[in-house]
Amino acid sequence: MTRTQRLALIVAAAALLVGGFFVAKGSDGDTTTTAAGGPAATAVTPDTTTTATATVKTPTTPTTPVVVVRDGKPAGGVKKLNFAKGDEIRFTVTSDVSDEVHVHGYDIMKNVTAGKSVTFAFKGDIDGIFEVELEGAGVQIASLKVSP
Repeated sequence: MTRTQRLALIVAAAALLVGGFFVAKGSDGDTTTTAAGGPAATAVTPDTTTTATATVKTPTTPTTPVVVVRDGKPAGGVKKLNFAKGDEIRFTVTSDVSDEVHVHGYDIMKNVTAGKSVTFAFKGDIDGIFEVELEGAGVQIASLKVSP
């Protein structure tokens, strides 16, 4: 084999490797091929911009249920609060009367002042259905269900 034949063989092998690379890489839709079947040279203009975008899912904050007390009674009836055992139980009581709000079963009590709100937040580690009431008035304002 002559030196020229060896050089031609090396160039052909290199061309096959380069062509294989482009085939393995895949096409992005902008590739042009030459008459010989290989990729054509592509000119990139300075004003060409490629931007990669990613969708980032931001966690949403769950809405805190609000129990509204008007004239010493739950507006719209006894509010149903549903949570799963192990969840953080969180709800707010807004009242137009002052009283103590008592979460039975969990034995948690907080005072609410007329025209103000009070927020309860605790771990739901006891399953069952529990009454939430205005303790002084003896009026049930919510039903707390913690499912196993």
